[in-house]
Amino acid sequence: MEILQLIQSNLLTPIILFFLFGIIAARIKSDLKIPEAISEFLPIYLLAAIGLHGGIEMRNTGFENMLGPMIVAIVLSLLFTLNHYQILRRLGKFNIFDSYALASTYGAVGAVTFSVGLSFLKNQGVSSEGYLAAVLAVLEPVAFILAIFLTNMAVSKQIRAKKQSITNDDSSDIDVGLKQTKTKLSQILKESITGKAIVILLGSIVIGYIIGESGFDSIRIVFDEMFTGAIVIFMIEMGIIAGQRLDDIKKVGVFLIAFSIVMPTFNGIVGVLVATAMGLSLGGAVMFGLLLASASFIAAPAVLRHAIPQAKPSLYITSALGITFPYNIIVLLPIMFTISTLVHSEETINLFNYALRGFI
Repeated sequence: MEILQLIQSNLLTPIILFFLFGIIAARIKSDLKIPEAISEFLPIYLLAAIGLHGGIEMRNTGFENMLGPMIVAIVLSLLFTLNHYQILRRLGKFNIFDSYALASTYGAVGAVTFSVGLSFLKNQGVSSEGYLAAVLAVLEPVAFILAIFLTNMAVSKQIRAKKQSITNDDSSDIDVGLKQTKTKLSQILKESITGKAIVILLGSIVIGYIIGESGFDSIRIVFDEMFTGAIVIFMIEMGIIAGQRLDDIKKVGVFLIAFSIVMPTFNGIVGVLVATAMGLSLGGAVMFGLLLASASFIAAPAVLRHAIPQAKPSLYITSALGITFPYNIIVLLPIMFTISTLVHSEETINLFNYALRGFI
C-alpha cells in the first residue's frame, strides 16, 4: 500500500505531470514543440549541474571512497548486458544484431533518468552520494563497448564458417563483407568518450572538484535552484517524443514490452540491495539502482546507428524511451525508494546483524 501511495504522490509532481502533458500534446497532434536551441541546451545544463555536484562530493569524500562502488557498478553493468543478450537471443528469438543492440541499450545508463531521480529524492527530502555522477560517466560507454566487441566476434565466427563452405575465389568477397560489417572498437570508444554528454559531464566533475563548496556558491542559483525547473521543461520534450513513439510500441511485440519492464525492475532492485550492502545511504542506494535500471535513449541511438547498423533503431529506441523511461520515473523509482527505506531501517539492520552473528 505504501508503494501505491508513493507512486500516486509521484504522479502529482511537476516533473511527471509535465511529462504526461507532453505525451497528451503529441497524441492530440498539437504543434507544440520545444525550440531546437533550448532542447540542445537543456541536456548540457543538466549534465553540467550533475557533474558540478558530483565533483564537489568527490572532493568532500575522497576518490578512494567512490572506487569500490564504481568497480561494482561496472561489473554489474557488464553482467547485466550479457544476461540481457542471452534472454533476448534465446527466449526472445531476436537476431544477433538486435539482441546486442538492445542488450547494450539496457546495460548503459540514462542521464535524463538520473536527473529525474535526483529531483525525486529532493522531493522526498533525501540526499545521495554526489560522486555517483562520476559512476554515471564511466558506465556510459561500458555496455556499448562490450556489445560491439561481442558482435564483432560473432560476425567473425559466421564469416569463417561461410568461408569454409565456399570456394577460395569467393573468399575475398567474404573478407570485404567482414570489413564492412565489423566496427572498430577504438573508433566507438573515441566517439563515446569525446561525445558532448561525456565531455560536459567529466569536465563539470573536474571543475566541481577544483572549486569546491566555496566556489560553487557564486553559481548555486543557476546550477542548484533552477535545476528542477530545467528538468520540467525538458520533460515536456521527452513526453512529446514518447507520445510520438506510442504507436510503435505494438510493433515491438509483447516479449520486448515485458522485457522493457521486468529487466529494469530486476536490475534496479539488485542495485539497491548491492549498494546498501556496500554502505551507501538510502538515497545513494536508490540512485545506484537507478543507474543499473535505466536504459540509454540519447547516447544509444548515436552510437548504435554506426556501431551496429544492422540493428533496428525502432526496437531499442521505442523500448527504452516509450516503455522503460516512463515506467522508471513513474513506477520503479517509488518501488526502489520503498525497498531502500525498508533495508535501511534500524529494525532490518539489527535483524541482519543478528543473523550475521549467528552465522559466524
